[in-house]
Amino acid sequence: MSFPWANEYKPSHPAMQWLDEKLPLPRFVYNAVGAGYPVPRNLNYFWNFGVLAGFCLVLQIVTGIVLAMHYAGNATVAFDSTEHIMRDVNWGWLMRYAHANGASAFFVVVYLHIFRGFYYGSYKAPREMIWLLGVTIFLLMMATAFMGYVLPWGQMSFWGAQVITGLFGAIPLVGEPIQHWLLGGFAPDNAALNRFFSLHFLLPFVILGVVILHIWALHIPGSSNPTGVEVKSESDTVPFHPYYTAKDGFGLGVFLLIYCAVLFFAPNMLGHPDNYIPANPMQTPAHIVPEWYFWPFYAILRAFTQDFLFFPAKLMGVLAMFSAILVWFFLPWLDKSPVRSGNYRPMYRKFFWFGLIPAMVVLFYCGGAPAEEPYVMLSQLASLYYFAHFLIIVPIVSSIERPEPLPFSITESVLGSEGGKA
Repeated sequence: MSFPWANEYKPSHPAMQWLDEKLPLPRFVYNAVGAGYPVPRNLNYFWNFGVLAGFCLVLQIVTGIVLAMHYAGNATVAFDSTEHIMRDVNWGWLMRYAHANGASAFFVVVYLHIFRGFYYGSYKAPREMIWLLGVTIFLLMMATAFMGYVLPWGQMSFWGAQVITGLFGAIPLVGEPIQHWLLGGFAPDNAALNRFFSLHFLLPFVILGVVILHIWALHIPGSSNPTGVEVKSESDTVPFHPYYTAKDGFGLGVFLLIYCAVLFFAPNMLGHPDNYIPANPMQTPAHIVPEWYFWPFYAILRAFTQDFLFFPAKLMGVLAMFSAILVWFFLPWLDKSPVRSGNYRPMYRKFFWFGLIPAMVVLFYCGGAPAEEPYVMLSQLASLYYFAHFLIIVPIVSSIERPEPLPFSITESVLGSEGGKA
C-alpha cells in the first residue's frame, strides 16, 4: 500500500538517475523493502518469520543446485551418489547437511508463520489473497519435501515413496491407475526416481514465483499487526528500512546461531537412521515414518482404523489428511468475527492456546510414534478436535464472543491513550 506520507525515491548520483529512468529497479526495491514502504510500528518478533522463510527458500535453492550437480537420479547408483557427495565432493557433506536441515528449518519457520496468522487473524479481509497464496505455498512445500526425501534412495526413502503414493490407490476405480502413472510402474524404481528428481528441482522455482505473488498481495493492503487495527495516520507507521531491516537482521542472526548449532553438532538429529541403509524392496522397515514435518497429517491419516458403510478406512484417512490443510483455505469465511487479533478475543484465545496448540502437539507426537495404542486413540481424539476447532468452534465463537475494546489506533496501543491523541 502506498501511503501519502511514504518516502519518495530521489536518486542523487547521475548514474542512479539514469538507471532509475531506464530500469527503475532501485526504486522498486526502495518501495518494496526500503524506506519507501511504511509498515505498522508495533510489529513484534512473530513478524520476522516471513523473512526467515524467504531466507530458507533461497538457502534450499542454492544448496539444491550444488547437490544436483553431483547427484545421479538412477535407482542403481542414487544411494552411492549421495555417499559420494558426502565423502568425495569438496564440502559436499556441508551442502547435503545444510540442505537436509534447511528443509527442517524451513518448515519450523513456516509453521510459526502460519500459527501466527491463526492467532492474529492475518487471514481476514482485506488479506484473504495473501492467506490463500500462503496455504498454496505450504502445499507446494510439502510436495517438494516429499519428493526430496525419496532422492537419497535409502530404506525410509523407498518405503516412504511406496506408502505415500499408495495413498492414491485408495481412490475408488481410478486410484491404482493414478498410482501406477505417478510411479511409472508398479513400485518405486528408476522412472519414479527420475520424475521425483525433476519435480524436486523444478518446484522450488514455482514456490519462488508464488512467494513473489504472496509478497505482491501483501503490499496491496499492507502488513497486519498485533492489534488488528488498520493504519490511520503517519504516526502509526515507520519506514521498513532501517527499523525492520535491523529487526529482521537480528532475528536472522538468532536463527543462524540455532541452525548452525544443529548443522555442525547434530546434523542427523532430525533424520532417520534407516535412511543410511540402501533401499531394499524385499525388506520392509519395522516402523515406516515420514519426516517430522509430516507427522501431524500422518497421524490424521492413521487415525481412521475402521471402515464406515461403503467408505474404506484408508480412503477416509486420505480424505481427512488432505482436508486438514484444505480447510485452511476457507478460514477467512469460517471466522466471522469483526476483530482480527486474538489479543482482543478472550474466548478464541483460550481455544487457541488450550485447544488447537495441544491438539497439534499430540498429532506431532503420535505421527512419529508406532501405529499402536495408546497413540492411535490419542491421534483420533486430537484429529476430532482439530477439525472441530476450524469447522465448529471458530464459527460459533466468532458469532457469540464479546471482544475486548480495541485501541483507537496503532499509536495508542504503543504509547497509550495520551500518545494516541497526540
